[in-house]
Amino acid sequence: MSNQELLYDINSIAITGTLFVLIILFNEFGFRIGRFVQHRTDEEIKSLTGAIQASVLGLLALLLGFSFNMSMQRHDSRNHALVDEANAIGTAVLRARLLPESIQDDVEATFREYIELRIAMGTIDLSRTAERNQYNREVARLQAQLWAFAVAAANEDPRAVTSGSFMTALNAVIDTQGTRHALLQTHVPEVVLFLLFIVFIVAGGMLGYSTGLSGKRVVIPSALVGFLIALIVFIIIDLDRPRRGVIQVNQGYMTALSELVALD
Repeated sequence: MSNQELLYDINSIAITGTLFVLIILFNEFGFRIGRFVQHRTDEEIKSLTGAIQASVLGLLALLLGFSFNMSMQRHDSRNHALVDEANAIGTAVLRARLLPESIQDDVEATFREYIELRIAMGTIDLSRTAERNQYNREVARLQAQLWAFAVAAANEDPRAVTSGSFMTALNAVIDTQGTRHALLQTHVPEVVLFLLFIVFIVAGGMLGYSTGLSGKRVVIPSALVGFLIALIVFIIIDLDRPRRGVIQVNQGYMTALSELVALD
């Protein structure tokens, strides 16, 4: 991820903290400029400035809604993908009982190892590339091993109701794992985030300029607006960072599956 994105390896708190400071600085800068030109500006210009400020705030609201919706959709998709994978594994484990008795125990033991591996991968930050690559190799090895068991079962018992149904379920396990892996790589494009940051900073400057034209400083409301903006940005970034930060995909479905398989 670090080779493709500039912001991913930077702590989300550091990003939002920097944004908050920039908003406050530009607000103060805008206030000083507004105060400097206050007496040289007529009421018509002040009215136009207010209209421009409203337009910037409207654009800000549009970008906020767009970015939040993108990050929330991706977070929901990762949640659904985990549930789908857990269901697919559970189905494959049940159908393994249709296989010849000579390989049932080996298949179930491999599935237990596979589930534990998937749970462990669910806690690894995407920035830990070397560790993730090692786990991915282990996942591929276990998938190949399970497929080899399926082929052996088909050779011994080629009926569609038994070996065929297990192969179909195993294929779903592999597909859902691939889908979940792909969804981990999808994020809100950084160009959208940079545009969002620029509009936030410009909005802070416009608010400061408008208050400067009025000649009245509003410190607490301006700081509160900047803080709320930074907080929303933090939520957007945190939603968009799987396995990192405060908001994470719930691994409870896979953990419950592991406990059920262990009881069998």
